[in-house]
Amino acid sequence: MPRLFGTDGIRGIANLDLKPTLAYSLGRAVAHRLAGPDRPIVVGQDTRRSGDMFAAAITAGATSMGVDVHLVGVVPTPALAHIARGGDFAAGIMISASHNPAEDNGLKVLNASGLKLDEVIEDELEQMIWSAEELPSAAPDRLGLLVQDQALLDRYFDHRLGLARDTHSTLRVVVDCANGSGGVTAARILGATGAAVEIVCNEPDGSNINDQCGATHPELLAREVVARGADVGFALDGDADRLIAVDASGTVVDGDKVLGVLALDRMAGGRLPNGVLVVSVLSNGGLQHVVEEAGGQVVRTPVGDKYIFEGMLVSGAGLGGEKSGHVIIREHADTGDGVLTALELLRVMTRTGRTIADLASQVPLLPQQQRATPARHKDQWEADLVMRRAVADAQKRLGSAGRVLVRPSGTEPAIRVMVEGPDEALVKELADSLAALAGQRLN
Repeated sequence: MPRLFGTDGIRGIANLDLKPTLAYSLGRAVAHRLAGPDRPIVVGQDTRRSGDMFAAAITAGATSMGVDVHLVGVVPTPALAHIARGGDFAAGIMISASHNPAEDNGLKVLNASGLKLDEVIEDELEQMIWSAEELPSAAPDRLGLLVQDQALLDRYFDHRLGLARDTHSTLRVVVDCANGSGGVTAARILGATGAAVEIVCNEPDGSNINDQCGATHPELLAREVVARGADVGFALDGDADRLIAVDASGTVVDGDKVLGVLALDRMAGGRLPNGVLVVSVLSNGGLQHVVEEAGGQVVRTPVGDKYIFEGMLVSGAGLGGEKSGHVIIREHADTGDGVLTALELLRVMTRTGRTIADLASQVPLLPQQQRATPARHKDQWEADLVMRRAVADAQKRLGSAGRVLVRPSGTEPAIRVMVEGPDEALVKELADSLAALAGQRLN
């Protein structure tokens, strides 16, 4: 039986392979393992139609165990993390599939510090989920209560608005909210810098989250930035924990370039702890070269923001993130937050007087191609000798200046291929051929 918890919680197609019965069992398991009669849990969701269904199921499960559930409604994942760590809650559960399509959803469990659980506790919860009805239920007079508590979001606003007011910007900014939960917070927080903020893709209908917009489709934002004559654009994903930027000409500034801009600025001011930047194995070799040339050090981890955070803890780093736009700035938060990343970029632009294009030009990247191929046997690719031989041959053709990375997706039934090197045509050729071979061999 495959493991329920992936790199970002439990994911699946809502009401098909991720059913409300599982959310009910998760509510019981979290209540039993992490909470208690005097230690409630807090639950938030993004704008997917299925979110209400899962919130109701989690609430039913946890309250049946005698644990109160505070529902905050539609909030960004980083906002729920901030609320969960406030000291009042034993755990938090975020209902979101982040950047995935609207039909998907996910259940992400956070501990009392607002952080993702370690795998040992996830494994314990998983065993409890499969035997949830055997857990001891509360007596009728000891059942938990549902508390509608949207005012909890003010805790997040208070913190982020305090940061925003320290930046005095006159820039014109366009923000793409991906029809997701970032629409609840982005305009108010970024507007507090003094910037003129225009919002697009903030009309969620339950089915349009991430639909040809947001961080996974920044081309829409690029058009809007150019059409409106803005200085910079910021694209969030569906739960607003990642950010991709766009410059005034419509050129995309991906997560690696954002990390490079922030790392170089902090190194120049002596504010990059231990001179370390933590990135995943997918981050571009060009970013690593620039940071090391400036006297810093790059530490690489497996893909997933929880591994980035663990790497930061071990190395003492204050900045880390992924090419996808997850950025963790430990000075302010222990989780990725797209709005917070936008605040940091506005701060650098305002203080230096430089455009985002100028700042991003400091971080030239190597050609890199990524592919995702549906694969029923994604975890078995290394057992396939043909695949292993093809990967080795591709690495040989690239030479020491290139990289090939093949890995099973942590959130989808897919195999992911990344190829990087100085020869753009060769990189594309190898990425296409390896992805096609994976589709043939692993289905």
